[in-house]
Parts: sequence; structure tokens; C-alpha cells
Amino acid sequence: MSYMKTTSLTIRIDKELNDLLNKASQQTGKTKSQVAREAIERQLRLVQMESLRKRVMPFAESRGYLTDDDVFREVS
Repeated sequence: MSYMKTTSLTIRIDKELNDLLNKASQQTGKTKSQVAREAIERQLRLVQMESLRKRVMPFAESRGYLTDDDVFREVS
């Protein structure tokens, strides 16, 4: 296991989200912290991807790529 500097984050969650977190932890065999970290990372990557998409869209549209399907069709 590699050394990783970490910081702490304290958040408040409601009972429903806590129940979902507990269930995901039990189902995956991961700690609640691991599940939460992975979920936060996934969400932040989605935000990052959406930001990149917004920046690229004008260039893509000018070349006729209007939807994700247009891009998938081209690369498939």
C-alpha cells in the first residue's frame, strides 16, 4: 500500500443517505469512508467532464458533432 497524505472532511448527512451508505458499505465490504470517497470522486469527475464538454462543444458543433451519438458513430 502506498503512502497517501490525507485530510479530513466532516459532513452532515440525513438518515436516508446514511442508510444508503451503510448498505453500500455492507454490500461491497468496504468501509463507509471508502464508499464515500469513491462516490465523491465519481461525482467530481462527472462535474469535471461536464465542464470539459461545455468548453469543447462549440468546436465539435462547428464540425457537425451535435450529440454523443455523433461522436460514438465516428469512433466506432
